[in-house]
Amino acid sequence: MPAFRADHVGSLLRPPELLQVRSAFTEGRLPLEQLRDAEDRAILRVLEKQRQIGVDVVTDGELRRGSWLTDMADAVEGFVAERVPIEWKGPGGGVEGSTALSAGAKLRKIRKMTGLEAPFLKSNANVPLKITLPAPSNFMLLSYKRGVTDKFYATHADLLADLVAIVRDDVEWLISEGIRYIQFDAPYYSFYFDPHQRARMEQAGLNPDKELEEAIAGDNAAMKDAPRDGVTFALHVCRGNSRSRWYTEGGYDAIAEKLFGLLQVDRFLLEYDTERSGGFEPLRLVPPGKTVVLGLITTKEAKLESPDDLRRRIDEAAKFVPLENLALSPQCGFASVAAGNLLSADEQWRKLELVVETARQVWRRS
Repeated sequence: MPAFRADHVGSLLRPPELLQVRSAFTEGRLPLEQLRDAEDRAILRVLEKQRQIGVDVVTDGELRRGSWLTDMADAVEGFVAERVPIEWKGPGGGVEGSTALSAGAKLRKIRKMTGLEAPFLKSNANVPLKITLPAPSNFMLLSYKRGVTDKFYATHADLLADLVAIVRDDVEWLISEGIRYIQFDAPYYSFYFDPHQRARMEQAGLNPDKELEEAIAGDNAAMKDAPRDGVTFALHVCRGNSRSRWYTEGGYDAIAEKLFGLLQVDRFLLEYDTERSGGFEPLRLVPPGKTVVLGLITTKEAKLESPDDLRRRIDEAAKFVPLENLALSPQCGFASVAAGNLLSADEQWRKLELVVETARQVWRRS
């Protein structure tokens, strides 16, 4: 299975002209065909830039998406314009609704979530590529709104069962289309180790540890019976990433044993860019043979990390996971929502260049 030492989480900053075209389409001033043409052109440019930089696996930057998870509601009937509030921290922090919609009816899939993305990326990447999907477990927390969802789904687990079937359908289709790297984005696992969020779950009558087990079981079920020969499954965990803000804090300690031991993925892409992430000690629980992609380079600000500091931190992590089972990436995407984080496109590309240069230096030594 490829090592992909220089990886990245997926989303890239949207060019201003693409945001303008999408705004015009939303307002009814442009036809869909012009939006698709603008998306295609922008994706071709970011593919070429990734190839020039030399990242080991490319994405389409999620440039067709409103946010990292909005394809779920776009492809599935049953979501309504009700949003679970999220308390954001950092620049311009405060409480606002999630970009995910709440389930307000029985869910019914009407198209593939990645039906536009995968064929275009496959035809134009010419190098190893990955497709990202929101893990079904996210929506247990994001799309279950009391007074709305519980009229149709009595429990989180009931909603999760339908979400699993929806995501698994895309997984099976992607593999049949020749996609060999599928990444589940699952930032909401961070709710299970953040003390504040755990307390809120308990106040709502939920058992965080039981919810964690159900989340892991659901995400595993989305991969059930999928061919694994030559296919890489990955899971990304962060603490929130919207316009350089975050919503949770804490190390992986409280969930490491179950997350690393039970989730049936090949790679864990883990946020490690600030003190909010805790130490590397929980990585001792990662099973042999699995890869940990260290998210040491932040996408939340423009300042470049020191290459020496990055190499030192990789050496620290190698005390708990063998160096041959480590890789490097930014901690999250650059634009988990279309507005993007607070840095420029040039600064974004310099960050990815740093990922590639550091990875080449480190794993050339091993």
